[in-house]
Amino acid sequence: MPNGQHGQQQPPAGGQWYPPEWPDRIRALADGSLVPVDPRRAATVMLLRDTPDGPAVHMLRRRASMAFAGGAYAYPGGGVDPRDEEHQVGWAGPSREDWAARLGTDPLTAQAIVCGAVRETFEEAGVLLAGQTPDTIVGDTTGDDWEADRQALVARELSFAEFLDRRGLRLRSDLLGAWARWITPEFEPRRYDTWFFVAALPEGQRTRNASTEADRTVWIRPVDAAAGYDKGELLMMPPTISTLRSLEPYGSAAGALAAATAQDLAPVLARATLEDGELVLSWPGHDEFTKRVRSGDPTAPAGPTGATGPTGPAHPARPARPARPAGPTGPADPAGPAASGGPA
Repeated sequence: MPNGQHGQQQPPAGGQWYPPEWPDRIRALADGSLVPVDPRRAATVMLLRDTPDGPAVHMLRRRASMAFAGGAYAYPGGGVDPRDEEHQVGWAGPSREDWAARLGTDPLTAQAIVCGAVRETFEEAGVLLAGQTPDTIVGDTTGDDWEADRQALVARELSFAEFLDRRGLRLRSDLLGAWARWITPEFEPRRYDTWFFVAALPEGQRTRNASTEADRTVWIRPVDAAAGYDKGELLMMPPTISTLRSLEPYGSAAGALAAATAQDLAPVLARATLEDGELVLSWPGHDEFTKRVRSGDPTAPAGPTGATGPTGPAHPARPARPARPAGPTGPADPAGPAASGGPA
């Protein structure tokens, strides 16, 4: 999960996270004293599994001690490793050229983004979308040898291409669907151009809390997570709650994956303007996140509030700890670290 350095503030009404230094940075951007940094490419995955009441999504809760968006819920994800552009990886499913057309990039960049999505899902959730042949997928990945490889990937001691080659595996790009794209606002000090993907949990694999940035994980239906956000019980950033809401219509993981080809990948980038002495922050096409900040009161938002940071990962002070997500899906892996990650 991409990280950042920000001040801390209690979340406002609803479950939206708002960094108090934004108004000053927006003003600096407007007067030219702040030069935007180039966003780093990132990928995040909405991992789904079916339940009797519809699909549930795997989410991580950032540790409350994190400087950036502590306590916020997000998906597994992180920055793209440049090495994933440099080497051909074992590949199955739609070609690199097909992915380039879908993502709006060149084939090597598309390979790196898709590799980033698969690698981060393995690093942070222990789930690997790869197999020895184009129509097979690995089973249990919880053994000590798998864990050693996962830790080497996290430490960047091992590239993803080297990992796949060592294991004789092919990345299963057909198990992913591109869903959305969000770019961190220009006034943020650390920016990410993040592609969101959807995938189904492979049979025989199980998730676990493998991320050092998360204190617990949950499987929760999108409708239940959105309800928790609306009540102010679950803290999230705009990309997270927006993509959660977009999953609500689908009755199965396969249905969501099939619908991915029709999703709009036009990048969502916040706009900041000055109107009648107020700073107005908006995300085109996402009116619920529009924010107005009164001049002279930089930490007090007026009207609807919202936030975004490293959008993907959207992972995003110490906020009030969110309540345990409701719904039939419950905690992620009752016998694993998710259940012992601290009280919710």
